[in-house]
Amino acid sequence: MHVCIVYPKTIPVVKYGGIQRIVWWLGKELVRRGHQVTYLVGEGSSCPFAEVLVYQESQNMNAQIPESADVVHLYVPPPEPLRKPYLIHMESNTRQAEHDINTVFVSQRHAARHGATCFVYNGLDAEDYVPPTLSNKKNYLHFLGKAAWRVKNVRGAIRIAQRSKIPLHVLGGDRLNFHMGFRFTPDPRIRFHGMVGGPKKDALLDASQGLLFPVVWHEPFGIAITESMFYGCPVFATPYGSLPELVDQDSGVLSDRQSELVEALRRAPQFDAKKIHERVMDCFSVGPMVVSFLRLYEKILNGEPLNAKKPTHPTDGPVPLPFYED
Repeated sequence: MHVCIVYPKTIPVVKYGGIQRIVWWLGKELVRRGHQVTYLVGEGSSCPFAEVLVYQESQNMNAQIPESADVVHLYVPPPEPLRKPYLIHMESNTRQAEHDINTVFVSQRHAARHGATCFVYNGLDAEDYVPPTLSNKKNYLHFLGKAAWRVKNVRGAIRIAQRSKIPLHVLGGDRLNFHMGFRFTPDPRIRFHGMVGGPKKDALLDASQGLLFPVVWHEPFGIAITESMFYGCPVFATPYGSLPELVDQDSGVLSDRQSELVEALRRAPQFDAKKIHERVMDCFSVGPMVVSFLRLYEKILNGEPLNAKKPTHPTDGPVPLPFYED
């Protein structure tokens, strides 16, 4: 099968960029399984395992898609009706009133909030990470995400760590932030690493006692969660969006109350790192993701819609969601 993957930004990504990672891993695994992949992506992109074409936003998309492509895997809605079978891989929360009937969401909750049923969990590629040791955990926690986004709630993570008297490493933010409201953290037990990536990030995750992830929005999926779990880290987070699907009782604790997460951290050393890692490999790795998409490609090639009706904009209330500091 020849799959054309359309994503208007540059690939590959080195540091921050969750969607770019999924775009890359999807194509790489399809090629591993004997399929042909063409990327229609942003200028400056390169790829050793697939053909790369530069996406021109001002031009008709149909004219840019290779004639030999069987299906089109989109990360943006098509600007005009496409002549080939396609699906739209929705990775984020959007404000659109209505979505294409062939929209694929990234968790069951993400789909349900849009009145849809079609979803595929994101899957990470273990080959892109330094292998985990799953032992010798140190005495610090970590936060992983774009700290400048208020909905990621790095402030909440910092407060939990301070109340627990456990050092915190913040991956994805700086000590002084002006981007989305002033934030300055003088506490020397809170270390900031900026937009770290590659082996340095892997080493920090591998040595961490656990992930603090008290988001205050409907998290669509959260690659930061599965990356941390890949390294055997239990997750201490709020129960919003996809979190209850990703984090079971053997891999972390979910609560919207700061005091409950502080208390739960006392049990962090009791979690089985190997079991947490195996959960990621079984449920949230690139193999299961691609198998699911191949089934969906067959459906759209047969002219079957992926949802019973067009997904809609969620009406379940605004963010931020509650995070109680009792």
